Amino acid sequence: MRKILIVGAGQSGLQLALGLQSRGYELTLMSSRTADEIRGGRVMSTQCMFHTALGHERDLELNFWEERAPRAWGLGVSVAGPPAPGGHPRVIDWVGRLDGYAQSVDQRIKMAGWMETFEQRGGQVVIHGAAVSDLDVLARKYDLVLVAAGKGELVSLFGRDAARSPYDTPRRALAVAYVHGLGPRPEHPDVDAVRCNLVPGVGELFVMPALTNSGRADILFWETVPGGPADSFQGITDPSEHLERVLELMEHFTPWEYARATKVELTDAGATLSGRYAPTVRHPIGRLPGGGLVLGVADVVVANDPITGQGSNSAAKCAAAYLESILERGDRPFDEEWMRTTFDRYWESARHVTKWSNAMLAPPPEHIVNLLGAGSAFPAVAHRIANGFDDPSDFENFFYEPEKTAAYLDEVREETRAAEVEACDVAEATEVEACDVAEAIAAEVCAVAGADDEAEADDRVPEAVRSFR
Repeated sequence: MRKILIVGAGQSGLQLALGLQSRGYELTLMSSRTADEIRGGRVMSTQCMFHTALGHERDLELNFWEERAPRAWGLGVSVAGPPAPGGHPRVIDWVGRLDGYAQSVDQRIKMAGWMETFEQRGGQVVIHGAAVSDLDVLARKYDLVLVAAGKGELVSLFGRDAARSPYDTPRRALAVAYVHGLGPRPEHPDVDAVRCNLVPGVGELFVMPALTNSGRADILFWETVPGGPADSFQGITDPSEHLERVLELMEHFTPWEYARATKVELTDAGATLSGRYAPTVRHPIGRLPGGGLVLGVADVVVANDPITGQGSNSAAKCAAAYLESILERGDRPFDEEWMRTTFDRYWESARHVTKWSNAMLAPPPEHIVNLLGAGSAFPAVAHRIANGFDDPSDFENFFYEPEKTAAYLDEVREETRAAEVEACDVAEATEVEACDVAEAIAAEVCAVAGADDEAEADDRVPEAVRSFR
């Protein structure tokens, strides 16, 4: 029986440990905290997971909280315009339907529950904050050592990959608050959605439903530009003061979100989190002083900014890719070549997340603002952008290059015109007196889509472009 040590008890470490355990491997899990300490501690993430990542949990029958957690069937984008009396107005606003729902389960619940399950199934848990010197000894006792603890001394084993890391300083300051009492968005009161609010020059506010220790909750998550007008959480240690600052920023910069947050309260004493870090890709193999090798997992080696909400998704996908590689290896040694190939297998999906996340940290070029604006006029555009959060590789086809974006929007306009013509033909064929209505709709769509006529939705796009400058 092959012996494997996993250092770190987060999404990737525990998912991989439980997956290997179910296949008969002898696993040791090393964590700096007990399950009870995790459960009673401070929140660790926003952990919104989309369809593919949730599927990896289902495959291992680890979706213990799926029936209890709220299901977000929508993903919406709002862009704030320049300041005006009463705050910043929205110049872009839409919601796209997800093909599969998203869910956020407080990692304090999930990681504590998974760790207890791992122990109940016979796994060995060692509570110890591992150092490099520990791994130097332990590496001789295990067939494979995986480092899934993304903070602390162990990260130093994995050198920064400068070619894949364009930023060497933090691009956002992060501030999270879990709350009860948030009202629904009036645009879709009966549908939970992840809401992404972009405020040019200030940062982003993300709002999403979640399950926490005390039941249904919502997460308010500011990503503010360092040194900008909303970068104001440093030095705040009191949770109530933290929430007050979150709400102050919402009132000023996203009044449409603040309107439903006037009665919120923190879910518990550990419901806030703040910090900042530089997004970094590292070389995946760490070499210990004694010559042993360890393989980095998930955000140990690919730590993207959470601006695209991919952290837990990437961790789940990394764990799934590593599980497959380990199972395929059989009894052969886990040598350096295998480690590099295993990471490359994960990087094939992770590279799309890194490219997208880094792109969103910079002021968007005009073609991306136009694309976001088109989501207001064309549901197909909103749908495609929303589902890119589940499969970021699709952005290669229509997001980054102006020519591909223009071609995609032309395609959407043509499909919309064709659909309206077909609707009118059907109405005529069935002698339903609805043709005038269909023609009116078609005229309205053409006015939005046409090059000569500009409807209100198109009028807002230049204003949105100006707001990012």
